[in-house]
Amino acid sequence: MNTLYAAASNGRGAAIAVAPNGGRRLKADHPALPLSSAELAECAAECLEAGASMIHIHVRDDAGRHCLDVERYRAAIAAIRARVSDRLIIQVTTEALGLFTPAEQVALVRTLHPEACSIALREIVPDATHERDFAQLLEWMKRERILPQIILYDRADLERLEEMLRRGLIPAQDIPVLFVLGRYTKHQQSSSADLQEFLKASHSFAHWSMCAFGQDEAACAVSAALLGGNVRLGFENNLLLPNGTVAANNAALITPVRESLRLLGRNLETAEMQRAALETIW
Repeated sequence: MNTLYAAASNGRGAAIAVAPNGGRRLKADHPALPLSSAELAECAAECLEAGASMIHIHVRDDAGRHCLDVERYRAAIAAIRARVSDRLIIQVTTEALGLFTPAEQVALVRTLHPEACSIALREIVPDATHERDFAQLLEWMKRERILPQIILYDRADLERLEEMLRRGLIPAQDIPVLFVLGRYTKHQQSSSADLQEFLKASHSFAHWSMCAFGQDEAACAVSAALLGGNVRLGFENNLLLPNGTVAANNAALITPVRESLRLLGRNLETAEMQRAALETIW
């Protein structure tokens, strides 16, 4: 049986991550977009209260541009920890956004030593010459107890990661992945049907999450949770509530998903529960 569908019947709950800012949007897009360390800490507290167990953060330079600055990350992490302690997993991003090389992405992880980080496969391994560095990074992360999440944008990314798993480049039997339903383009609208491209193709990754764009973000999230996945919500991908109005803040995007899952008898996993689940595969 496809492990993804098998997971849907194992009785576990779903975990909600929040991606509150991303690397593209600015205050002009939404005044509540958290960019500073203090704003990220306040957002973290609000989203924890709403039901999140993880926060996925980007940091910006003085001009508001996406960056991979270690000290800015350290400041943001410290501010969030001061506000929520260990009740949220703090996941940083290595996203290149066309600005950073694979070597710079690897250096960020090794220098920062975060609790968790997301890594886009196509960015950190743009071709076969980068496979060895990627494998060595994952081996080091496993030794150092840093939780990875590999971002997959389409079926080709998925099949490529599965092939790496078969060749032994992944130092585990499984690795957490994020399925991205759509693209970072203007007016992108994801659909829960987009998830099928990943579900039908994968037989390897039991601990999966998804993120979606546009007004149907919540519908996509609920569909994923019912199929055994975890979900990522937030202003990085979407500003709209299910009724099409602009959300007041990131926490407001979590509420309809939390309430829908509650009515459907699904529990939300805490950060402690997520850490325990991830320990079993990493």
